[in-house]
Amino acid sequence: MLKTNERLLDSLAQDRRLKTKTSNTRNGLLGGGNWIIDQVKMIDVFPQREQLANIRSQSQGTGGAPFNVLVDLAKLGVNFPLAAAGHVGKDLLGDQVFESCRKHKIDTKFLKPLADSSTSYTDVMTEIGNGRRTFFHQRGANALWTGDDLNFTKSKARIFHLGYLLLLDALDGPDKVFGTRAARLLASAQEAGLKTSVDVVSEDSDRFAGIVTPALKHVDYCILNEIEAGKTAGFKIRQADGKLDTVALRHAAGALLQFGVRELVIIHFPEGGFARTRKGEDFWQSSLTLPPKYIAGSAGAGDAFCAGALLGLHEGWELQRCLLTAVCVAAASLSDPTCTGGIKPLEATLALAKKYRPRPSLGNE
Repeated sequence: MLKTNERLLDSLAQDRRLKTKTSNTRNGLLGGGNWIIDQVKMIDVFPQREQLANIRSQSQGTGGAPFNVLVDLAKLGVNFPLAAAGHVGKDLLGDQVFESCRKHKIDTKFLKPLADSSTSYTDVMTEIGNGRRTFFHQRGANALWTGDDLNFTKSKARIFHLGYLLLLDALDGPDKVFGTRAARLLASAQEAGLKTSVDVVSEDSDRFAGIVTPALKHVDYCILNEIEAGKTAGFKIRQADGKLDTVALRHAAGALLQFGVRELVIIHFPEGGFARTRKGEDFWQSSLTLPPKYIAGSAGAGDAFCAGALLGLHEGWELQRCLLTAVCVAAASLSDPTCTGGIKPLEATLALAKKYRPRPSLGNE
């Protein structure tokens, strides 16, 4: 693994130009789903009920799969178009979403403000010292988005990234033909010639089979964390002592492919990332060895990993390179308490792997 990483780092150092290798005339990424403003509070401890915690500092940032991924890609310096789809409210927070999109040159023609709803927001309580976070979420306009206003024939994007399933009330609703409205939307994107990617919110429920599984038949790239993958596929990927069960992880990836994912399953976790292709090829990548003081918050790490992976997939990179880029972008995200504040241009982001080095091994790969 170390020798593989060394070769990849050398390759990335020599070729940081984001040039597409495929002949696909489609270009760019369209992100749809949750548009959220995060209110991040750094607290000394998460309190028991009726007890007090001290807010030491607070900041505001982006939230939601499309918002985070698109801003991450913009800050990495990609040279392909970025576009937004979904709903916000006609309010101050909605104005801030549009302003962020303008700043990062994200096309907003499919992002619609609603006068009769409010922009979604989340109070993110992040514990100082360990980065663990707890979310208090207001769904707002995201709950009303059906995707019916999204005409894929008018988009030239190569990839449509949708997230988060389980947190989009209207799209999570039933559809007589496709199972869910989200599945129908993904099928429409594929029919128009786009590759599709999905992400899921982590929640403690039994809704995964009914909402996530129908969508997977219309997904090219399924990118989940180990909790979401385990709940969807029916495997416990963490052992009782908290250790990653790499055998169960492999089985979960295989099950997700059996549910219908067309090309690729990627599962990410604090220790790194794993990918399995439709052909049965497996790829592992350890995360970087970061000192505890480096980690300011983990709220955006999953979306940052996803952004790095989608960057490589869009550019036609080999999967090992995609995964290494993904763990570097995730590491950059960890340096800031907001979801996207820690992301730097690609060259500086990849340099983190030289400075901190990937962990030697994930155990059983």
